[in-house]
Amino acid sequence: MKNKGEIYRISGPVVIITGLNTKMYDVVKVGNEGLMGEVIGIEGDKSTVQVYEETSGVRPGEPVENTGMSLSVELGPGLLESIYDGIQRPLPVLKEKMGDFIKRGVSANGLSREKEWDFVPTVKKGDKINGGDIIGTVRETLNIEHRILVPPTISGTISEIKKGKFKVDQVICTLEDGKELTMMQKWPVRKPRPVSKKMTPGTPLITGQRILDGLFPVAKGGTAAIPGPFGSGKTVTQQQLAKWSDTEIVVYIGCGERGNEMADVLYEFPEIKDPKTGRPLMERTVLIANTSNMPVAAREASVYTGITIAEYYRDMGYDVSLMADSTSRWAEAMREISSRLEEMPGEEGYPAYLAARLSEFYERAGKVKALSGKEGSITVIGAVSPPGGDFSEPITQNTLRIVKVFWALDAKLAQRRHFPSINWLNSYSLYTKALGPWYDEHVSPDWVKLRNDAMELLQKESELQEIVQLVGSDALPEDQQLTLEVARMIREYFLQQNAYHEVDTFCPMDKQFKLLKSIMSWGDKAHNALDGGAPIEDIMKLKSKDDLAKVKYEKEFDKALGVILKTMEDEFAKLRGK
Repeated sequence: MKNKGEIYRISGPVVIITGLNTKMYDVVKVGNEGLMGEVIGIEGDKSTVQVYEETSGVRPGEPVENTGMSLSVELGPGLLESIYDGIQRPLPVLKEKMGDFIKRGVSANGLSREKEWDFVPTVKKGDKINGGDIIGTVRETLNIEHRILVPPTISGTISEIKKGKFKVDQVICTLEDGKELTMMQKWPVRKPRPVSKKMTPGTPLITGQRILDGLFPVAKGGTAAIPGPFGSGKTVTQQQLAKWSDTEIVVYIGCGERGNEMADVLYEFPEIKDPKTGRPLMERTVLIANTSNMPVAAREASVYTGITIAEYYRDMGYDVSLMADSTSRWAEAMREISSRLEEMPGEEGYPAYLAARLSEFYERAGKVKALSGKEGSITVIGAVSPPGGDFSEPITQNTLRIVKVFWALDAKLAQRRHFPSINWLNSYSLYTKALGPWYDEHVSPDWVKLRNDAMELLQKESELQEIVQLVGSDALPEDQQLTLEVARMIREYFLQQNAYHEVDTFCPMDKQFKLLKSIMSWGDKAHNALDGGAPIEDIMKLKSKDDLAKVKYEKEFDKALGVILKTMEDEFAKLRGK
């Protein structure tokens, strides 16, 4: 097999090579500098390669070498707290090698070969092991135990297993057939890791954000999309999800975002305290940074790198949340490479296989029983950046066909300082029915009805607003004026949430239930009082209504709410007496 060839033609990141035997998705080293690339097309003796680095200055005739391997990531202890680029080169290591600007042709191992880890075996000599089994543990960070897995393709009987301090590439276990296992394994990024079976998600991902948990929940192992125009709060919402969602591991992919925005994430994440442990959030986070000025081909690879790392932790039995910010930039990278390949364009110039690629990515989410027998999940939350906030463009539309939760960000709400600026009329969740039994057991049997009543009120408000814009709210009948007021209370007291307030940034489910129930209860009592002849002006002036606006900021929420509910009873009793 010929292992050396040469460059025939170059078009940006797409290079045609000749005189080299290749297979699809082989990784090759291109040019005198050995730039990393991947074979994406073969025709006769010519192969098409997408190069993961800038190709300026590279000329036809320069040598090309085939590594014979597909694009793979290194999986093992040391992934957490790491910051990688799209092809798993650790950015801090690259900075040490060449300063603040990444030069071409530089490679670095995804996992450190110097650091030693304390390996504790959980199996012994003579045990039979299969692919995916756990053979030992390593304390990766203070709160995360890294479970060392047998690569899915290997099985056999243990002839020797060691205990003690080892580097990731040192042998810790030998099988009777001579195979040697280390703490590290490699896995091709485009190939999903195998599982025993996929399960139906039935537990919500608790995020502490009232509009998400309360109205449009996502299940653990589910898929969600956050589309929204520039400045509508996608990144803040994703950071809130990374910080508060009740998963053990977070993988954050900054895919083609602006450099300054990604820099904010890289500076902020190490400083954010994990609310569960009080330790830095980075101790359970992997960051993949691929900014918009980095080569486009690596942007396309970054999403696969992130989901493969997420699958690895899922196989250990962990719940993982993966944030992809944003899949639009990923699709734009595909469009650029597709046009250079001179492929037939689809809608708006995107490749015809756009929907298939998006599906492949989101399909790798799910709740599963791993090969080890443990249950784990990956929840994928993808941000979409439609140009000009146009939700009818191909990426948003294709994403909507795949995901089951749609959180529609609205620039008008952001301009009115309503955050999170998620439009409750355009958003939806297809998990509400499946999660009903969980809410009945863990929150309240009344929760689903309460949520539906609140949504109905918000729908009614939307219909009435059209009349209000024509004739003003004073022209409406009094009961409809009251309906508008209760809907406003739901919007401002319940749906609005301050991400930077120490109490309001996270709202547990029982607090959400009590707050919404109190607002709806106030509305029911107000309608009854109005039916009983009480003047609407008196109802609107009640102190308990204004007190409900402030109670969500109280540290002693239950105590404060108890006082308000007592005031509410007394005030409505007085109205009835009149």
